[in-house]
Amino acid sequence: MLNVGVLGAGHLGKIHLRLLNESNKFNLIGFYDPDAINGKKVAAEFGYTYFDNINKLMDAVDVLDIVTPTLSHFDCAKKAIEKGKHIFIEKPITNTLEEAEALIALKNKHQVKGQVGHVERFNPAFSAVKDSIINPMFIETHRLAEFNPRGTDVPVVLDLMIHDIDAILSVVHSNVKSINASGVSVISKSPDIANARIEFENGCVANLTASRISLKNMRKSRFFQQDAYISVDFLEKKVEVVRMKDAPEQPGDFDMILQNAEGEKKQIYFENPEIDNNNAILDELETFADAITNNTTPIVTLEQGTQALRVALQIIASF
Repeated sequence: MLNVGVLGAGHLGKIHLRLLNESNKFNLIGFYDPDAINGKKVAAEFGYTYFDNINKLMDAVDVLDIVTPTLSHFDCAKKAIEKGKHIFIEKPITNTLEEAEALIALKNKHQVKGQVGHVERFNPAFSAVKDSIINPMFIETHRLAEFNPRGTDVPVVLDLMIHDIDAILSVVHSNVKSINASGVSVISKSPDIANARIEFENGCVANLTASRISLKNMRKSRFFQQDAYISVDFLEKKVEVVRMKDAPEQPGDFDMILQNAEGEKKQIYFENPEIDNNNAILDELETFADAITNNTTPIVTLEQGTQALRVALQIIASF
C-alpha cells in the first residue's frame, strides 16, 4: 500500500479523504488544510489525522493528493515533487500554462508520477464507449449546472467546460486548428455561460456549451463518425450507440432500412454496451496507485492536463 496524504479538506477534499481511507491500495496518513479551524473540525468529525504543518505531512507520505484551490496547485505540487513525491492534482492542473509546463519539467527531473483529476475519463458511461469512438468528425457537448457560488472564482470554461475539453482531446487525435468562442458574465465577475467551436486539423469540429446558471443539470456529449452516432450522458450514466451497415438483400420485417439519394441501402441497429457501476473518483485514484506500483503511464498525464488547460485558455482568450 502507498502512504498518501491529502492537501485541502474542502467539499471535494473530504470526498477524497473518505475514498482513500476506504481504498485497499492506499494507506491514508492524514491531511493538511491551511484553515486550522476547518482542519481540526474535519479531524474530529471523521477521525482523520490533521497535520498543522504541510512539510511534516509531505515527509510522511509517498503520494500527495492535491485538492486545493487552483491558485495554489503549482506551489503545492512543486514542493511535493521536489521532495520526490508522486502527485495527484485536481483539474485544472494549474492556473497558468507556464506553471503547468514547469511541473512537467520538475516531474521529469525528479522521476515521479503525476496524474490530473479529469474524473469524467473514468465515468462508466464514457468508459463503456470510449473504444468505440473512432475518428469522430462532429462532436457536440452540453454541460449545464445550477448556480453554486463554489467555483465561481474562475470562468465557467475552467470550472465546467474543461471536463469536456479533456474528454474530446482523448478521442480526437489531431492538433487544434482554430477556436472561436463567446462567454457572458451574468452573476459572477467571470463568464458564467460559454460556447466554443473547436476545429481540428483533421477536419473534426467540436461545439461545446457550458453554463453554471441553468435551471437544471445536464452533462451530455454526442459523437458523430462514419456509420455511427454515439451519445454519452455523463450525469445519468447512460449511453446510446446507433450504427449503420449495408442492408441485407432480404431484410427482416423489423429491420430499419434507410436509402440515400444514390440508392444505397443501410440498416440501422442499436448497441447497448454494458455500463459498470463504479465510483469514478475512486477509480482515478486507484489507477494512479497502479501506475506508481507497476511503473506505467497514468491514464491522465500532466501533459494531457496541460493540453486541456491550453485549449481552455485559448477559448477564454477568444471571448
